[in-house]
Amino acid sequence: MSYEDRDQYGMYVDNGHKGPGPELMGADTLIGDHVHNLQNEHLGEIKEIMLDMRTGKIAYAVMSSGGVLTIGEKLFAVPWEALTLDTVNKRFTLNLDKERIEAAPGFDKDSWPDMANQTWASQVHNYYGIGGDTRPGVR
Repeated sequence: MSYEDRDQYGMYVDNGHKGPGPELMGADTLIGDHVHNLQNEHLGEIKEIMLDMRTGKIAYAVMSSGGVLTIGEKLFAVPWEALTLDTVNKRFTLNLDKERIEAAPGFDKDSWPDMANQTWASQVHNYYGIGGDTRPGVR
């Protein structure tokens, strides 16, 4: 399901580019979007968007991968900067091989990491090749 399918308020109807998308998007319309890599392989689905309340910026997209009906699925905190909105296919792109996402640091729904922890944030940002300041939400 794409963000256009979840658009309850008609925000993304093409009125000659007078609407908010794709420069500004509602978080609710992005949750559920698929994530593919540059080889067009399906990597997962956006389950949540994490906001850094100190900065007001998006820190991570929580992506799920694997499993069936949430049983056995693995969750990943993907730095927001690692994702690109694909407006043609109505999904996100992550420049990462499928094997690499399967080996990525992840967690299950009952054991979330401390995403505000600087050490954890550095490890996750380094894994996805996002350099610079690794504090969640800082770009």
